[in-house]
Amino acid sequence: MAAPRPELFDFHGVFMTHYYTDNWEDVQNFQARPDDILIASYPKAGTTWVSYILDLLYFGQTAPERQISIPIYERVPFLEISRVASKKGKDLADRLTTTPRLIKTHFPFQFVPKSFWEQNCRIIYVARNAKDNMVSYFHFDRMNQGQPEPGDWNSYFHRFMEGKILYGSWYDHVNGWWGKKQTHSKLHYMFYEDLSEDTGREIDKLCSFLGLSLSAEEKKRIAGKVQFDNVKKNSMVNYSTLSIMDAKISPFMRKGWRLEEPFHCGPE
Repeated sequence: MAAPRPELFDFHGVFMTHYYTDNWEDVQNFQARPDDILIASYPKAGTTWVSYILDLLYFGQTAPERQISIPIYERVPFLEISRVASKKGKDLADRLTTTPRLIKTHFPFQFVPKSFWEQNCRIIYVARNAKDNMVSYFHFDRMNQGQPEPGDWNSYFHRFMEGKILYGSWYDHVNGWWGKKQTHSKLHYMFYEDLSEDTGREIDKLCSFLGLSLSAEEKKRIAGKVQFDNVKKNSMVNYSTLSIMDAKISPFMRKGWRLEEPFHCGPE
């Protein structure tokens, strides 16, 4: 029998579930290193896509075996999750042996452990337009048993607009991180739509921000590997190895790196 879906509750002004607060003190005490790279976004805004790109940029040539032996959620740990495949995200991050360590979060900026700011770490924030983000999040909530029950589309629509879903208000999240960009010089703010429009161009921008010098051929190779059809078939990136996600309801990667269907179409 499946475990019951978690319930939302107000946590310091943001709707959360216990999966992301049970480990709160340990996460807040996480010791970042100056060369750590934090990948942040609202859920379903392109975090996995960007995580995969960064992993290839840094380790695609030097440690290619990672790509076929270690799932993305272990290569780029989800910092605040209290369990993924029976492991805590914070513990996975602590055990990373790579330099740099790539770590992801869906925290609003005010929840990020202070050591990331104190160590002046590079941070990449990915934003996605609200309409597409909401549709993608709805389908994710349908298939992921670790998420709160989404209910029907109409009720979900209203709760999304009111910020009454996991990680709270989309607007507060993207706007809060945009504001943080003004004071944290090592914050690269990028957009899902730009990455979809011209992946190569956005990879160039990432390399510039990160101080990476890759050949044009290598960047082109990476841009090809991260195209949707290739990623969707990649079991080390598409989350098919996690039993908590039911791809029969909806795949983790559904339609590709493009716009979602309009509001009036509703869910599939």
